Amino acid sequence: MKYIVYIFFLCPLLGISQMDVAPTEIDSLYREDQFYIGLTYNLAGNKPVGFSQNGFSLGFNMGFVRDMPINKNRNVAIGIGLGYATNSFNQNILITKTGSVGYNYSILDAQSFSKNKFSNQLFEVPIEFRWRTSTATTYSFWRIYTGLRIGYVFYNTVKYKGDQGEFKHINVSDFNEFQYGLTLSIGYNTWNLHLNYSLNSIFNDQAEIDGKPIDMNTIKLGLIFFIL
Repeated sequence: MKYIVYIFFLCPLLGISQMDVAPTEIDSLYREDQFYIGLTYNLAGNKPVGFSQNGFSLGFNMGFVRDMPINKNRNVAIGIGLGYATNSFNQNILITKTGSVGYNYSILDAQSFSKNKFSNQLFEVPIEFRWRTSTATTYSFWRIYTGLRIGYVFYNTVKYKGDQGEFKHINVSDFNEFQYGLTLSIGYNTWNLHLNYSLNSIFNDQAEIDGKPIDMNTIKLGLIFFIL
């Protein structure tokens, strides 16, 4: 994960070098911001009673968006792309196996474990409506991008270390395979604030605590960097 952080903070240098090179001719059919890389802090919404997060829950995403301008000035566009994301949650829900396929869920006391987290990896399809103040020769501009991001969870893990020993579960079936939510990116030039609010639960209906479904969703807050 430390290598991901290094790449993330090297991105501004790539952007600066790109800005220093003046085009030899004006491209009247230019496109903007077709690659992205982002780093987020992951929060939980609709939390069950007794739920708490501990430590730093990190999210990372990157991908390509096909920028398709829809006006003459090319500062309004639709974007559709493909990306990759990984997310982790350090928290106090204990997930244990009950037989060959079932799982049990309970709330842990914060003092009873040193590690308890679940994480996932997704393929994502971002769909965006894009507004910016760019021109064919402007490299620093305001942008507001909003839309929908649909993700397919192809891998998940659960790791625990504490009073009940140490174990790891891979591809727990009670995690929703599809995640979808609303996104907003807003900023100027290199760094932009990013929000991703999931519209469905992290878990499916099989995951319950004390007979109540865990209807918890993901809220991501962070920074996103765009490259041509």
